[in-house]
Amino acid sequence: VLQEMFKGECHFISGTEEVRMVVRNFYNRLQDVMYDSDVGHHVGFTPYGEKVARAWNSDPDFMERRRAEVDTVCRHNYKVFTP
Repeated sequence: VLQEMFKGECHFISGTEEVRMVVRNFYNRLQDVMYDSDVGHHVGFTPYGEKVARAWNSDPDFMERRRAEVDTVCRHNYKVFTP
């Protein structure tokens, strides 16, 4: 059985002032691509992941949406994520 999944994480350093978003993509339990909002681009960890990261990083529309997710996903849902 082959499985693909992703995990999104929002880290609130000082409330909504400083927010870090990390998105990890896995294939068969192996992390192949990661996006860190502090870094600002995708990083590949496997040969396939490097290829995917290059493709995603070179798509300006996709990258604009990914960068906006810090606000639209993390900051917008701050009260949901924090007690």
